[in-house]
Amino acid sequence: MEQREMPGDVVMTKIGQAIMLLHAGDREEARNRFGIIWSEIGERGEALHRCTLAHYMADTQDDPGDELAWDLRALTAAEGPAGEVAAGPDAGHRDTTAVRALVPSLHLNLAEDYLKLQRFEAARIHLDRAWEAVGVLEDDGYGGGVRAALRRMEQRLQGSAPEE
Repeated sequence: MEQREMPGDVVMTKIGQAIMLLHAGDREEARNRFGIIWSEIGERGEALHRCTLAHYMADTQDDPGDELAWDLRALTAAEGPAGEVAAGPDAGHRDTTAVRALVPSLHLNLAEDYLKLQRFEAARIHLDRAWEAVGVLEDDGYGGGVRAALRRMEQRLQGSAPEE
């Protein structure tokens, strides 16, 4: 997932610093920092913050069930309680667009989680939802990367599902 930071956004800066730790291989410290940020913003924070933080917090988990729980939080933050793309009370068009662009990747991550848990039907549902949402992506590096990852997941899922 591409980090989309807005100028002057302190929360996204903190999240970005923890992401750097994660990418440098310090999963435990990244998990600790994400936990602190989550306690600061809580369930009522801006959708982009909650979605980004929960997505990356999932990547720090050792247990596939915990990873799934965080990825579900990320999707819930992105879709909001009514299942529509959410935005915080002060969010502008840019925030809504950024959250909408994350939805295909979030479904892809859930498909991955369910595949790890050998829940093939749930993995298929989320892969299909990712394909349905992919139209919001631009033809740039991020969009191309997500589409390529969806194709790889399609192949993995076809090779993993039990024969009927």
